[in-house]
Amino acid sequence: MTAGLLERLDLRGLELAPSQVWNGVRLVPLVRANAPGDLRLARRRYSESAMVVSLEGELLGDGAKYVSYVPHGLIVSWSDDGSPAAAFGTNMATRDGKRFGGCVRVAHRIAKREQQNRLRLLPLHVAMEGFLDLHFGGPDVAWSEYSKQALSSGLSPRGERSAPGRAILGLEDALRVFEIHEDQVGVLVFVADALASAFVVSHADDYRELHRTLLEDFYGELMVQYGFYGAAGRMEAVFDAEQVRSLDDLERSLNAARAEWAEFQAYMASAIFDRPLAAKKVYRCGPFQLQRFATDLDLNGENHIGEAIVRTDGTIEYLKTFRLSAAQSRRAFLLNQLAGHNWNLEATAAALRQSKDDLVRRLEKAGFGYLLKEHVLRTARRRRR
Repeated sequence: MTAGLLERLDLRGLELAPSQVWNGVRLVPLVRANAPGDLRLARRRYSESAMVVSLEGELLGDGAKYVSYVPHGLIVSWSDDGSPAAAFGTNMATRDGKRFGGCVRVAHRIAKREQQNRLRLLPLHVAMEGFLDLHFGGPDVAWSEYSKQALSSGLSPRGERSAPGRAILGLEDALRVFEIHEDQVGVLVFVADALASAFVVSHADDYRELHRTLLEDFYGELMVQYGFYGAAGRMEAVFDAEQVRSLDDLERSLNAARAEWAEFQAYMASAIFDRPLAAKKVYRCGPFQLQRFATDLDLNGENHIGEAIVRTDGTIEYLKTFRLSAAQSRRAFLLNQLAGHNWNLEATAAALRQSKDDLVRRLEKAGFGYLLKEHVLRTARRRRR
């Protein structure tokens, strides 16, 4: 049996512990009791300034390349029969790719099997590569408005900006001082009470080793701005002294307060956990499946991309998410609209209830002006004046 594609994210098997707040950063621990331990994750460190990943074909061949700063990879180990899997120690790390000049590493594939039950993946880059690949081939009909580059190379090159976790004010201090729960396997990261990311692993021991890698993950630039907004609201519980007359009463009241906090914290994360997903299989890991996904696009709300390793029963054993900026969401929306209308500008403009010139200017503003011929851009600009 294999896992089906994710249609929605859910928190089955996970408990939301009370949040911890440091200035504008709120961390909500995710706790999993009795983790089976048949899927384990460990970090593989990289020291190069950049990594070039061959996405298809031979290494350094004619296939597409993914270029980014990649501070570490994840080594996924699993068992096929449900028995505990041994965690892959970093001291056993094998050579991964080739180094050029000491500052660039060249690797093959975003996710690559290394042994029968071991996979190396580049965390969050699985999701981002899928986002960059969105309709990457460009027009498949030689419409007269498109440039030679668009018709021959599609959206290549295609890039997006992000910021490291260390750039978010307060995140490093929060990760350093906050308590890690005994069975904690993940965390929801909020900045100014906006969901920045969700991170889940299968086993509590692995989470302890990977806890501070949240500083090496990348986040939207909006989260860096939110980090300057000041303190997030604290959650407090007020007990009626008349109803708390014993330790048992106090325990019941505290459990009720924790349940209310968990419900409210889940509501705060509803922008990702209560949304339809478009998911795609990336790799099969025995009884598990690595998938990447994106929420449905809402131009007036939050949009997230991510990656997950899913058990056959739908349980999420690994999860990382990235919140798209408003500009990134608009770019994805425009590409989806163009592809859905066979890259025909008139048909796309009609579907969006705007003129063709307005659509051309909108594409240029979104950074896709290179797809269009110069005279098409000039005409649209002139008519606006």
